[in-house]
Amino acid sequence: MAVKIRVLIVDDMEATRENIRKLLDFHPEIQVAGMADSGEAAIALVQEIRPDVVLMDINMPGMDGITATEKITAIFPAASVIIMSVQGEQEYLRRSLVAGAKDYLVKPFSSDELVQSIRQAFGEEQRRRAVPIEEPEEQGKVICLFSPKGGTGKTTIAVNLALALAEKSGETVGILDADLQFGDVAMFLALEPRSSVADLLNDIDRLSGSLLQRCLTPYNEKVQVLAAPLRVEQAAIIHSRHLHNVIQEMRENFGYIVVDTESAFNDNMVALLDEADEILLVSGPGRAAVKNMRICLDMLTSLGYTRDKMHLVLNRCQNDARTAMRVVARELTAGLAAGLPQDDEAVQIAAERRLPLREVCPESPVDREVTKLADWLLEKFRGTIKASVPPGEELGRGCG
Repeated sequence: MAVKIRVLIVDDMEATRENIRKLLDFHPEIQVAGMADSGEAAIALVQEIRPDVVLMDINMPGMDGITATEKITAIFPAASVIIMSVQGEQEYLRRSLVAGAKDYLVKPFSSDELVQSIRQAFGEEQRRRAVPIEEPEEQGKVICLFSPKGGTGKTTIAVNLALALAEKSGETVGILDADLQFGDVAMFLALEPRSSVADLLNDIDRLSGSLLQRCLTPYNEKVQVLAAPLRVEQAAIIHSRHLHNVIQEMRENFGYIVVDTESAFNDNMVALLDEADEILLVSGPGRAAVKNMRICLDMLTSLGYTRDKMHLVLNRCQNDARTAMRVVARELTAGLAAGLPQDDEAVQIAAERRLPLREVCPESPVDREVTKLADWLLEKFRGTIKASVPPGEELGRGCG
């Protein structure tokens, strides 16, 4: 015997529910498994009778049909919801589809329209279940550079680390400049972007690789930049949800994503740190820097980030760097990922030529240490070292 399509009818008008039931009684492949007069009753009944299709009125007292649809598709995604409404405007249709509805019928509808919609929704769900679930492809790894205070050299490290990762891994690397008001990544790479992360906002809920590609600025064949907004006022309209969607799409398109951030604790920053596979905390070796980093680590720990996900990068080490590195790491009880020596001459030459350090002075001690940092990150992500074991002095031996 053929399997019947089990339908739940949801409408606050009893006469409407009965009329729909009578229409469906003429079709032997469809069974009315239940009826509800409100969104709240529908949610409870869905969990009890587990229907194949839910016919949902959009305008009901209390919980409206769109809200009920959101909740039903979340708790029981196997049920296909079809919205019924006297409202034919595109905005209602859009909101219904965003909530998870499979179709939208404008009242009054014919028996044929109703049955065809039910059959189509049921058939699509059956085909979806029949498709074997594929193993998810490896997604790109996100490395977030953060400093509680500006002027630590974070952007210099981010840019040169991205280039080193591309060279050492052979994979594509994306740089997201998330210092939304005053990002300098494009300047550090002598780029003049025509688009930025702000240009993705109109399509933020339907991002694709092609949309992302149109807003990227290539540095070379392996490294591309998603620049900070080109106008300062655009930063105010970018929220944490937008950044989450951007990072997810970049994971699909790059082997590694390096995120340069602003020095502030806010919703956007927390969203980026949540996405990170590794958080590199950039600091100088001075006492004030140690104090700021201790506060920063306490804050991040209180937010739930574990120490195996956070490592220090100590920048501008001077001659007593070995001792400074040991003291800082011990005082902060944090793993040390790298110690970068002070090389003002090389950094100044790179700044004057508006080129990355590794392009201008590839033999500089700073670039050698950044390359070691890239090697360690690649080993960590490939699982060839224990994530909880920091590189310590080995990666910082170029200092001093």
